Amino acid sequence: MKQLGLVFWVLMITSFFSYSQIGGKHTYQFLSLSPSPHQAALGSKNITLFGSDPIHGLYNPASINPEMGSRLSMNYRPYFSGINMGTAAYVHTWDRNFKAVHFGVQYIDYGSFDGRDEFGNPTESFSGNEIALSGGYAYNIPWTEWYVGTNLKFISSTLEQYQSFGMVIDLGVYYKIPSIEFEAALVVKNLGTQLTTYSGLKESLPLEILIGLSQELEFLPLRWHVTFQNLQDWNLSYVNENRITSSIDGGASSENTSFLKETLQHLVLGAELFPNRLFSVRLGYNFRRGEELRILEQRNFSGFSTGLGITLKRFRFHYSYARYTTAGNASVFGVTIDMNP
Repeated sequence: MKQLGLVFWVLMITSFFSYSQIGGKHTYQFLSLSPSPHQAALGSKNITLFGSDPIHGLYNPASINPEMGSRLSMNYRPYFSGINMGTAAYVHTWDRNFKAVHFGVQYIDYGSFDGRDEFGNPTESFSGNEIALSGGYAYNIPWTEWYVGTNLKFISSTLEQYQSFGMVIDLGVYYKIPSIEFEAALVVKNLGTQLTTYSGLKESLPLEILIGLSQELEFLPLRWHVTFQNLQDWNLSYVNENRITSSIDGGASSENTSFLKETLQHLVLGAELFPNRLFSVRLGYNFRRGEELRILEQRNFSGFSTGLGITLKRFRFHYSYARYTTAGNASVFGVTIDMNP
């Protein structure tokens, strides 16, 4: 229990001293993107997936387990405006398959950009890409259903002629109650620093703290997931200028932010029908995404996501579709291969 207590206090101290780390304020933003179609279908922030797919270890290192042994997961996301993202993960087991180590890679290619000088004249085109290589390990505390894990990630980012290197760790805790099929998890992601900067200015990294709960129903083949994201910063609201209303006397007022609305900004819901069968259906809703991409007086279903999984012998195929705006949506394709003899 000493190991568990140490990890618990590290997570709590990190939560207490962390500050605003929301989109647009930090570098290596690609680390916050969902690495798999399974997770993306459940709202993109799920940390309570404990099974045989090694890609889950990229987002919650405490979920690394021997069931993932000798399995390879590969995923591809064609993103907006010619951006492409890929992830892969593999788990190696030893000591009669009771111990497992996780290897992963996350890569994003931003495509080609038209270069301009300070006067707006065309110059040579340029590209940008980022990659993170990771190694992870999880430990099951003896005689308990507690799991603790960590990932160490080395990051390389190239934007035109500028390059930056960084290093982060992810910390995770996982707890299971098998008798009622209940699971809970706590994750601190991207705790680290830039080793070298792009041009001498050190930038913050996308630190994030998440808590997840999940349970499979007793009399229905359905597992629900509840995830609370970005707990390092409670206030996620911002003023949307398009939603400012004017009064008859010339005054202006913005939307009121209540405690309930702030709470919902952190909430991600997901459900999976037939989670342990050859065919499964998934559905998710990300409240923050739905609110930030909401269009006034128009229903566009931003924040919703769905997907499915199909098993064919040694192959498990995954697909997800996430609704963003009327102008763009995102699909993720993936396959998990069982390489056991």
